[in-house]
Amino acid sequence: MLQRDYTTSQLDVLEAEAIHIMREVAAEFERPCLLFSGGKDSIVMLRIAEKAFWPAAIPFPLMHVDTGHNFDEVIDFRDRRSAELGARLIVASVQESIDQGRVVEETGRRASRNRLQTTTLLDAIEEHEFDAVFGGARRDEEKARAKERVFSFRDDFGQWDPKNQRPELWNLYNARIRKGEHIRVFPLSNWTELDVWDYIRREGIEIPSIYFAHTRKVFERDGMLLPDSEVVQRGDDEPLFEAVVRYRTVGDMTCTGAVQSTAATVEEIIEEIAATRITERGATRADDRSSEAAMEDRKREGYF
Repeated sequence: MLQRDYTTSQLDVLEAEAIHIMREVAAEFERPCLLFSGGKDSIVMLRIAEKAFWPAAIPFPLMHVDTGHNFDEVIDFRDRRSAELGARLIVASVQESIDQGRVVEETGRRASRNRLQTTTLLDAIEEHEFDAVFGGARRDEEKARAKERVFSFRDDFGQWDPKNQRPELWNLYNARIRKGEHIRVFPLSNWTELDVWDYIRREGIEIPSIYFAHTRKVFERDGMLLPDSEVVQRGDDEPLFEAVVRYRTVGDMTCTGAVQSTAATVEEIIEEIAATRITERGATRADDRSSEAAMEDRKREGYF
């Protein structure tokens, strides 16, 4: 007699939860959008959105807050993937915010546009009247993100209060907001970095090439390998050298470090991640090292 296997895998459970969250948002809110940077977490969110609403199209636009200092490989992937899906892509530009005098560009060797994204994001949310914004943050990334609820309330200034969050019982989410307020929604909250890579392998999802090992000119700063680029200021005491590296996370080049790695396939990356003892952001994000509470301070101001 044929024996059927009804076992539900960890990935099945996480996927089902994320699909439920996306459908809940589509039902409860009038103007949601999905933050899509071309990074692996937002790519996984996009696949889940496809499954949640298939065979219909994804019922909300995509949005990227572009610092103008992102990796070319990732921007090319972002544009191509959005076009393949026929999705509406909104690009909120930090450069435009600078040109309009909304923010002031930092100067000096450690200058970065990463923090400037907050103003651009909040302006775009207000301009397009979004009331729910999907983000790919996971609780295992950083301690401030571990505090976030799945439905994370933001007041009419876009600010987050970690001491006054709404309770979430089981899969019951509070979607009530007043005009001007919005909710950040994190469908991947309960995923780990390893879950994301396992899902990418299982689904056969394409990702930007910089996630795989390649030779790149880099220099070392505070134990982190930053890329050779005209937008990254390098001191005379920071010599360039070639290294075989890959990126665990992608973002603004001025604060995103590479890791030395020879992992050239998804399977090899999964082996590497399973053995590492350093978190994704701890290994690759210079802006999180500026203070013990750097991420929480940025999130209070409206950072995603």
